[in-house]
Amino acid sequence: MKTLIFILFTLFATASGEPGGKITNTSDPITVKGKATYYANKFHGRRTANGEVFSNKKLTAAHLKLPFGTMVTVTNVDNGRSVEVRVNDRGPHSRFYIIDLSQAAAKKIGMFGKGVANIEMTYTLPKRK
Repeated sequence: MKTLIFILFTLFATASGEPGGKITNTSDPITVKGKATYYANKFHGRRTANGEVFSNKKLTAAHLKLPFGTMVTVTNVDNGRSVEVRVNDRGPHSRFYIIDLSQAAAKKIGMFGKGVANIEMTYTLPKRK
């Protein structure tokens, strides 16, 4: 049963484009709605997937597919507050969330202490040459 659920989820995610599907290159802004969470204290000082040392004080984020360095505007849809973050890690490793934020970013949009927020994220991918 778990295998069937995994296969169905994989097929759905690939067809929908987010969060597990292929990201297409375009110069048009892309907006995705979903849920965000933020890093726990235990990750502060550890290496991120791109090799940087993670800091909960910087405005960074983890995304499963977006290229490292992509700037993403994350808006908390419950209060309208926004923050711009740079992708420097891979995650979240749960199908329920589309982005993991640093604690500094979570504080900027008023979700720190709540753990999860309904968000809208907007980003633009560079054109391929």
